[in-house]
Amino acid sequence: MKVEEKNESDLKQDQSKNPQSEKDADVVIEKDKIQDEKNKEESSGKKVKELEEKVLRTLAEMENQRRRFEKEREEAFEFGGFAFAKESLALIDNLERARTTFANNKKFKENKDFSKILESFEILEKDLISIFKRNNIKQIICKNNKFDPNFHQAMLEIDDTSKESGTVVQEIQKGYTMKDRLLRPSLVGVTRFKNEDVKKDQENKDNHDSKK
Repeated sequence: MKVEEKNESDLKQDQSKNPQSEKDADVVIEKDKIQDEKNKEESSGKKVKELEEKVLRTLAEMENQRRRFEKEREEAFEFGGFAFAKESLALIDNLERARTTFANNKKFKENKDFSKILESFEILEKDLISIFKRNNIKQIICKNNKFDPNFHQAMLEIDDTSKESGTVVQEIQKGYTMKDRLLRPSLVGVTRFKNEDVKKDQENKDNHDSKK
């Protein structure tokens, strides 16, 4: 029994001294190290990717905020200019009224400087219109055009069978746009047809044709 135990002990010692066994053990250790390194690299790679995504999201949010700020700033500036332009229309209205008043007043007409006064009003009016144009403020051309509720406001209807129904034939107050946006609608008078007028016109036409 003691001899067998001694043989087993010797065998174990021989195996521990076996170079191949030591080599296999080293290989296993090296593989474990390599696997650990790979795990570390994968973990680091995930962290780097997460950081990159976070940075990209932050940059995108910053860009969106910048664009919103720019848009709000432009809108605020445009609204301020729009409100100022709308108030400025009173200037040209008053100039036109004053010029019309002077032109229709008999006493003013007798004044030797009457023509010069009217000329001064016209110069001021032209200068103001020129300033409006440079700032994209344009007058709405409405007379003899079809009524457009987007740019016109009908104040009265006029009986006129010579024109198509809904045609603007009178401009009560000029309308303006700013950068294609309505600044003030044109106050207008539009045509309407009466049935009896249409029948009368048709009868007159028929009578005229029958006489030929």
